[in-house]
Amino acid sequence: MAPPAEITIPTTSLHPQTDISKPYTLYNITLRLPLRTFVVQKRYSDFDTLHQNLTSLVGTPPPVTLPGKSWFKSTVSSPELTEDRRRGLESYLRAIAESPDRRWRDTPAWRTFLNLPSMSSTGNSAASVRAGYGIPSRDAANAAAAQDPGTWLDLYGEMKRDFQEARRCLARRDSAADNSAALEAGSAAKKALVKAGGLLTILADGLRTMQDSKRLGEGEARRRKDLLSAARVDREDLEKLSTTVSAAAKASQRAMPSAADKAALMGSGPRMRGGGGRVLGAPLPETERTRELDNQGVVQLQSQMMKEQDEDVEELAKIIRRQREMADQIHREVEEQNEMLDHVNAQADVVAGKVTVAKNRTKKIS
Repeated sequence: MAPPAEITIPTTSLHPQTDISKPYTLYNITLRLPLRTFVVQKRYSDFDTLHQNLTSLVGTPPPVTLPGKSWFKSTVSSPELTEDRRRGLESYLRAIAESPDRRWRDTPAWRTFLNLPSMSSTGNSAASVRAGYGIPSRDAANAAAAQDPGTWLDLYGEMKRDFQEARRCLARRDSAADNSAALEAGSAAKKALVKAGGLLTILADGLRTMQDSKRLGEGEARRRKDLLSAARVDREDLEKLSTTVSAAAKASQRAMPSAADKAALMGSGPRMRGGGGRVLGAPLPETERTRELDNQGVVQLQSQMMKEQDEDVEELAKIIRRQREMADQIHREVEEQNEMLDHVNAQADVVAGKVTVAKNRTKKIS
């Protein structure tokens, strides 16, 4: 049986006023599962509906009473009421989650409230949540999660996984044999980059919020800023790789000779009238790009195509040099890690020797 989810409500958010609703308070419910941590945003009326549904389905109210509604104050204008209600709602949810009696946790109302898959679902709950199962506003939930020090790291890990997915898609695109597979892989890479870019913006905003509220130390805040700076560099490199390599591929397609060109070169095409064999220097068939041009225009077109090919080759060379630099950095990092591991092994041997000496002395004393 899977362990119960750890439920907390660390922060709240204020939903602004719209044309159809007044401002209200959202409670950021953080759920920590074995493989995933995510945030669900609920308002007080959602808690009240949950309480009524649980009482109706089980036949008895949950072990902790739901905090009552205030008729004279509003959480929008009263920070004290917001904090008291936040603590009360957190105690209410934790009492249900940690109670030995599972009747309330096994109801569909409880799992729907926390955006968890139903009991009859065969999929893994963490995978369902990772896919966005039941989250009405994923961007708002991610923004709330980025304001918590623990869930911030989970979002950062998700962003890194998107970068890895983009790299895999680009590699699949470059090695694709047909054009359709290359287009599909390129589209998937761009989709992963867009998602990672959105998470990068949300993480930066959440880090500023945590710094303003003094929820992080200076050293940890500096470390996370460095992580975001490295992520921005990765994103820029991947975006350049996504655009420049595709341009080089298009150039190579433009430079690819047609079937008519191959036939004329090999002499297997239609022969000119009056000739018994292949004629050297025979004019090539007209194309859409050369049909409306005179001799000078054809020469200019050829010069332009050669210039474009040279530029594409230069861009490809830059990408290859960048990849080689990345490979060199990875190699140096691996060597440093190996040296550190060797040092750890040597220190472990020293400690083992000291432990052996201590045991022998203990035996002599006893």
